[in-house]
Amino acid sequence: MSAIALGMIIFAYLCGSISSAILICRLVGLPDPRQHGSGNPGATNVLRIGGRSTAAIVLIFDVLKGMIPVWLAYQLNVSPFYLGITAIAACLGHIYPIFFHFKGGKGVATAFGAIAAIGWDLMGLMTGTWLLTVLLSGYSSLGAIVSALIAPFYVWWFKPEFTFPVAMLCCLVLLRHHDNIQRLWRGQENRIWNKLKKKKEMTEQEKIQAKNQEGKKD
Repeated sequence: MSAIALGMIIFAYLCGSISSAILICRLVGLPDPRQHGSGNPGATNVLRIGGRSTAAIVLIFDVLKGMIPVWLAYQLNVSPFYLGITAIAACLGHIYPIFFHFKGGKGVATAFGAIAAIGWDLMGLMTGTWLLTVLLSGYSSLGAIVSALIAPFYVWWFKPEFTFPVAMLCCLVLLRHHDNIQRLWRGQENRIWNKLKKKKEMTEQEKIQAKNQEGKKD
């Protein structure tokens, strides 16, 4: 292993260890995503507890955590194998962040960013696959699982030299979703819009309660 490859692997892990979900929730005054919702510090859980705009910011930062290190390693002519290790290191940083007591998310957005750094065509296909699955099923986790299963075939078609590293990365994503796979099999997984609908209903109830309290004071 060259010094450049080793340096990029370490850099990728440190980038991945910066938990954007936790930091952004702190900045905007939202509760810690590790202690609310699903307990996962990722964009999907932030969507549940903080809304779309905050979740979008978290998603962008999580994607960049994987994209920037892999893109830099790609530009520095790191071999495909170590490029894959760099991508895995970024995801491991997100999953086991050294800055947050090694308790992180599932690494889906970071893995997506790492694969997207290889080419815009792959990024478009991965985005389309995830969106289509989520829109048809309502399960964010299923979108991640289907994308992880199909990604190696996309890479094999466009850039076959990266098939093995991407396959290793996708295996990591699938391993992190073993609980979701079991819940999907049992029909116990929650759909995204069910959570959002429940949150909206709770908000409306809070407004009604606030109005009733004001009426009592008057």
